[in-house]
Amino acid sequence: MNWINNYVRPRLARLVAPKEVPDNLWIKCPSCGQMLYKRDLEANLNVCHHCNHHMRLGPKQRLTTLFDDGRYALIELPKPAVDPLRFRDTKRYSDRIKDAQNKTGQQDAIQVAHGDIGGMKTVVAAFDFSFMGGSMGMAVGDGLVAAAKLAVLQQAALIVVPASGGARMQEGILSLMQMPRSVIAVEQVKEAGLPYIVLLTDPTTGGVSASFAMLGDIHIAEPGAQIGFAGARVIEETIRETLPEGFQRAEYLRDHGMVDMVVHRKDLQATLARVIGLLTRPGPGASVVKISRAAAPAE
Repeated sequence: MNWINNYVRPRLARLVAPKEVPDNLWIKCPSCGQMLYKRDLEANLNVCHHCNHHMRLGPKQRLTTLFDDGRYALIELPKPAVDPLRFRDTKRYSDRIKDAQNKTGQQDAIQVAHGDIGGMKTVVAAFDFSFMGGSMGMAVGDGLVAAAKLAVLQQAALIVVPASGGARMQEGILSLMQMPRSVIAVEQVKEAGLPYIVLLTDPTTGGVSASFAMLGDIHIAEPGAQIGFAGARVIEETIRETLPEGFQRAEYLRDHGMVDMVVHRKDLQATLARVIGLLTRPGPGASVVKISRAAAPAE
């Protein structure tokens, strides 16, 4: 009897027991609802095979897909004061920051890297939406300023890839001040005669869209990306009108002149290389004339 209980039954149980399947082996598309094998989805750059829905990318994957051969170097960003306002709602802001850092393995919602795109020196600042919704606080402002300074120093193009819900409310006015601060950083790049390109991803809203995200020399968007300032429901309640279908989506903004191009994720690297080349390498016989702001004729 002991032989049956101790040997036979455990072996039979192992043979017929269901095998454990990892919870994250399959991912459900939020657009069409199809179940997607994770490895196939990653190989397709997080784009659904069935409906072409572009899911969000983290900064690491984003940088790998943009730079030549996936090779780049991250720069160390300054560490701002943590919880300068000692903000607390249902939870301390300092605890929220720690939770986001443990979850993402990042210090804040932005990473800045430099390398080559199409063989041309480029600096890329990529947002991480999984870090508190990619919200823009002092650390993000520091990252944008550092990216602009590095672009000027290297005489490189600057690409910013926002994915953000806007300003970080836990930092109050200090967060809102990153809007003019980021605008000044962008102007430094433009005054140096360097390309500034914005790659709009889902979502780009709030104070981010109201500042540096809409100041690019060229605006490129991923298909279906939500781009705007206030939410559609808030706008409808304010103007008391029904908004058009697809309002605040990349394709709608392209058709109405707010976005220059809507480009599939697999074509972004080649498109950015072509755009940077056009902006930095004039064709034969072309001349580039820089007019300083002080010397510009008055209107």
